[in-house]
Amino acid sequence: MSAMFAWQNEQGVLRQQALQLPELAVDEVQIAVHYAGVNRADVLQLAGQYAPPPGSSDILGLEVAGTVVACGAAVSQFGLGDSVCALLSGGGYASHVNVPAGQVAPIPAGLNMAQAGAICEVFATAWFNCFMLAQLQPGERLLVHAGASAVGQAAIQLARWQGIDCFVTVGSDEKLQHCLQLGASAGWNRQHGDFATAVKAWGGADVILDCVGGSYLASNQQVLNTDGRLLLIGLLGGRYAEVDMGLLLIKRQRLQGSTLRSQPTAIKAQIMAQLQQQLWPQFSSGQLTATIDTIYPFAAANQALMRLATNDTMGKLLLQVQ
Repeated sequence: MSAMFAWQNEQGVLRQQALQLPELAVDEVQIAVHYAGVNRADVLQLAGQYAPPPGSSDILGLEVAGTVVACGAAVSQFGLGDSVCALLSGGGYASHVNVPAGQVAPIPAGLNMAQAGAICEVFATAWFNCFMLAQLQPGERLLVHAGASAVGQAAIQLARWQGIDCFVTVGSDEKLQHCLQLGASAGWNRQHGDFATAVKAWGGADVILDCVGGSYLASNQQVLNTDGRLLLIGLLGGRYAEVDMGLLLIKRQRLQGSTLRSQPTAIKAQIMAQLQQQLWPQFSSGQLTATIDTIYPFAAANQALMRLATNDTMGKLLLQVQ
């Protein structure tokens, strides 16, 4: 296998091209991609607002599911024909992708290939931020903004599994109902105004998973409890805001920015190992589920990205590659 086809970014529009496959490193697995997840980072990269980390593929796509077709000389945990899913730094919108073996995992028992293509990025993001960084504990309270997003739905399910109350903010009553059915304890439609009063009445938040940023910071600080942790994972509401340093001191609040994509390979391997150990059995038992909104044919990649940019999704968008 020396060639592949992939989507290339040409001035903000994707175009399919035939490309030479990169040489497989000794610690990498080559995957024939069946499904590629569509993520907010892809929309930003296409618009020129989110460059891939140095050394990463400039092809969009941060997660895939597919079949192993080659293994580097140092890889012993996978074999040809294995069905796997993988967390990427880029390169998923392609027929084939080379991935460090530590970022690859067998598909959880009971999940099909499409479902496996919908879990790596979102559950890695939710698990890494809420449980590895923020150290969210049973008995604490979690606030998730954009609760109906794929990451939001992953966080809701993880909170439910751990017995943690979860409050969500969403953009419609339909999305709110969906989140409540998925396991959220309570929520707020942002079309009805600021969320702060409702979250305070609910009991405040010990951890906030925030993809909005700027315009939400003041209210986030208001609802964050003593020793609360705010994990900022996106900037949908802007990159600038004023910090109330009085609240920061008095409540001992912790504000932390977090990006998964730029983490070193060793950290991504650690995350994937924890997902495989802790979460894969929960997928097999039905405790956790892949929440898929729509599966698009590979040729409709531009359409899928435009759909995600409108914020009208409730779950994962996937590209079916082969």
